[in-house]
Amino acid sequence: MSNRIYRMLYGALLLAALYFDLDELLYTLIALAIFEAITNLRIPKLVSQWRYGNPGDPSEGTIGIQFKTRINFEAERGWRLTVAAMLAISVFAFPEALWFFPWFMGFAIFGAGLSGVCPMFLMMKWIGLK
Repeated sequence: MSNRIYRMLYGALLLAALYFDLDELLYTLIALAIFEAITNLRIPKLVSQWRYGNPGDPSEGTIGIQFKTRINFEAERGWRLTVAAMLAISVFAFPEALWFFPWFMGFAIFGAGLSGVCPMFLMMKWIGLK
């Protein structure tokens, strides 16, 4: 499984949880992102290791741009931490004021999965994450 397919599934599940008002699924998606960010046991990496014997393509999602690594922290991990933090803030802290933010994130993550270009991931790489 590639990160592209993972993002498409994550975005679709996030949109479904918001549309059908499935709070348990929304909380599960936030917990999954937090768990993957903290432990670095990412579903796409584990599935690729299991199916193909390698952890996947490390340059996936960079659209051919060479980035300089300044911080020894993976950009995928940073992406998951950012997604989990923004979702948790908008769902738990300010649910009435930031109701549009999870929707925006769901469409953006789903679009990143469809297109293969995730602006947030590219920004993490540009900042200097590995």
